[in-house]
Amino acid sequence: MARVAIVTGGTRGIGKAVSIALRDAGYKVVANYAGNDEKAREFSAETKIPSKKWDVSDFDACVKAVNEIAAEHGPVDIVVNNAGITRDGTMRKMERKSWDEVLDTNLGGCFNMCKAAWETMLSRGFGRVVNIGSINGQAGQYGQVNYAAAKSGIHGFTKALAQEGAAKGITVNAIAPGYIDTDMVAAVPPNVLEKIVARIPVGRLGHAEEIARGVAFLVADDAGFITGSTLSINGGQHMY
Repeated sequence: MARVAIVTGGTRGIGKAVSIALRDAGYKVVANYAGNDEKAREFSAETKIPSKKWDVSDFDACVKAVNEIAAEHGPVDIVVNNAGITRDGTMRKMERKSWDEVLDTNLGGCFNMCKAAWETMLSRGFGRVVNIGSINGQAGQYGQVNYAAAKSGIHGFTKALAQEGAAKGITVNAIAPGYIDTDMVAAVPPNVLEKIVARIPVGRLGHAEEIARGVAFLVADDAGFITGSTLSINGGQHMY
């Protein structure tokens, strides 16, 4: 029976590429999304991957969704925590709400999804967790104290949880993407984007499929000796 994978934020951008890569590798994939019903319908029609709507910042919603997916598709073996939002602003302008929303979704969502799937992984003696961090969680970024803190927290969360799962057949790793050609990056003003690309040694933005290949590598059955690691995929922009 194919292993079951949940990809949060799995219908667009990096998450869409990850969902497709795991489907093509033979996994049974369910893609989570938070709000854009039309895009989710288009995604499922195009890829034949089921999509399911819930808010990863809501713990009870995560538990309910994982249980429903397990009932329909089988026990969840793989969780890819990709869902994330931005609420950028300098400290002088940032409201507490913007801090809370980003931390609750980007970092809190990792806890919620791992907590919801953890007992089943322990009981089955197998699990794969991949958390999507960010170059900005490693190096920081002006105007993103909330986002950088959440993504940096993901890297620490990964190392700590990896120690809990290591002897139980569960690996927990992170990927720290650099600047990828997603809708989020496309929204950056052209003059700013030009400066960003100029700082990337390979001379271009990354592709979502390049992140997806990293995920597929880390979730494989034969990747059991890799845990607690952060794989930086950033074109050499930050060597950490």
